[in-house]
Amino acid sequence: MRIIAGEFRSRKLHSMPGDDVRPTPDKMRQTLFNILQLQIEGAVFVDAYAGTGAVGIEALSRGARQAIFIEKNRATADLIRSNLSALGATGRARVIHAPAVSHLLNIEADIVFIDPPYPKEQEYRAALEALEAKPPRLTVVQHASRFVLKDKYGPLQRTRIVKQGDNSLSFFTALSETSSQGLTQEPLTSPDSL
Repeated sequence: MRIIAGEFRSRKLHSMPGDDVRPTPDKMRQTLFNILQLQIEGAVFVDAYAGTGAVGIEALSRGARQAIFIEKNRATADLIRSNLSALGATGRARVIHAPAVSHLLNIEADIVFIDPPYPKEQEYRAALEALEAKPPRLTVVQHASRFVLKDKYGPLQRTRIVKQGDNSLSFFTALSETSSQGLTQEPLTSPDSL
């Protein structure tokens, strides 16, 4: 697994053996950051349920000011620290070894990326509801395409969904952000590729 673009382009990341950690596929990461390209520079980016940390590290590579990684598995959190250290990026990152929902309640960030293990569908609702008190400017949820999320969780309103085969990305914007910036709602479905 490699970083796709930016400061750490083509640098290799270590992963965990076995099927317990499901990294975001390269094509999906490319699609995500193509969409975020105008918003990532200088942002505080949260990679919740971080796994290998590939998404948060990609955010750092593309100009995020800080990345916060939340991962409850100790060995996986240590792997993220190792990947960050190998890249010389520890000064712009924070790794939290804890369940994601407990830290999403009080997190302050510009962009939050949520990718719970697909079988744990209740985690999606819990994570989105945890963000209601302090909603970030943008929340992106990676989920199985067959799994249907609601269009609204408190102040978080889904404005876009991008499907790529079995994987989907749902984009939620805080309603106050939508109205204050005069944003129009984008179509809820998008083609598989950009």
